[in-house]
Amino acid sequence: MSNQNFNDIQIGTKTVWAGEKEVLVHGASQVPVVVSVAYTYDDMDAWFDVAIGKRPGHIYGRNTNPTVQAFEDKVRVLENAEAATSFSTGMAAISNVLHTFLKPGDRVVTIKDTYGGTNKIFSEFLPKLNIEVTLCNTGNHEEMEAEIAKGCTIVYLETPTNPTVKITDIERMAKAGKAVGALVVVDNTFATPINQNPLQLGADLVLHSATKFLGGHADALGGVVCGSNELVEQIYHYREINGATMDPWAAYLLLRGMKTLKLRVEQQAKNAMAIAKYLEQHELVEQVFYPGLETHVHHDIAKKQMRGFGGMLSFSLKGGMDTVRVVLPKLKYANRAANLGAVETTYGPARTTSHVECTVEERKALGIPEGLVRLSAGIEDTEDLIADLEQAFQSLSQASLRS
Repeated sequence: MSNQNFNDIQIGTKTVWAGEKEVLVHGASQVPVVVSVAYTYDDMDAWFDVAIGKRPGHIYGRNTNPTVQAFEDKVRVLENAEAATSFSTGMAAISNVLHTFLKPGDRVVTIKDTYGGTNKIFSEFLPKLNIEVTLCNTGNHEEMEAEIAKGCTIVYLETPTNPTVKITDIERMAKAGKAVGALVVVDNTFATPINQNPLQLGADLVLHSATKFLGGHADALGGVVCGSNELVEQIYHYREINGATMDPWAAYLLLRGMKTLKLRVEQQAKNAMAIAKYLEQHELVEQVFYPGLETHVHHDIAKKQMRGFGGMLSFSLKGGMDTVRVVLPKLKYANRAANLGAVETTYGPARTTSHVECTVEERKALGIPEGLVRLSAGIEDTEDLIADLEQAFQSLSQASLRS
């Protein structure tokens, strides 16, 4: 199947077939793991042409790799982009994009509710380079438009956000960014290409921590950025020199995981919605954050720009961390870990997962209580996950009776 046919097929078929045929060898049906660091040429002129990008090919593993290329091509097709380039981690993707296009004196307009590591770049590292960063209240589109109108180099969005799954209107912010000539960058990790395509909503670049939903099995690190040929070429050049290269074995694992992306995301979203509704009615739960709930403050925006609401939610429990300490260890079908997007359901307090890099005061300023629990729904049977929560809550009641 060749690339020109991908516009004519559905996204589930794309997850299986896109980007693979060009690198298959020896009649194999699966992409090979190419671990060679260098590639040999007998024709000196052909070698030179590949080295300067005049013709396709590979020179050195820090630059490109056939297995990695297949991964990049698959994500590129899923995001309807001209080009894609990959990285060793999701944070490498984020930092490389920012450092590619920012210089001292530039300005970034973003939201307060980005992932903790991203927030650290904005609050700690970029200011050291004399780059101004304005953090707007997430969901306050008027405030953000006013700040963008003052002029900026990059408008950076994360939607849904980690961990409170807040939503920003991508199309609206992209319009504001383009009016001042800014690049609009969207972290699409939580949504995945199954549920949301920011480039189609006006963004210039879309990025993912491929470690999460794209891979889906918690066994490979990676990041990826998609966009126009012109922009991605600049990011690739920065990455090839600075060296945050994706490992070919990681690329293979991510490729294999992505074949079931649509199936996984659909079940994860089904589970997340059911769990959110269950938690919303539970007497021990203070608040539930999930964009699929009609009670979510940004439900209408999510409904407009997303095809599905995803597998991520968060919730706060009465009693804060004291309650969390009792409930989470009682769960039978859950990993308590600093990861998300995997086939297994995963729970974790924001203070030890998404925002462990932040102080208590910083988390409080971001509206993240110490007892906030992030939940990444897996692909288990819905009924079992609900029953598991129920027995964990019952253990809390029993513990209270004994005390």
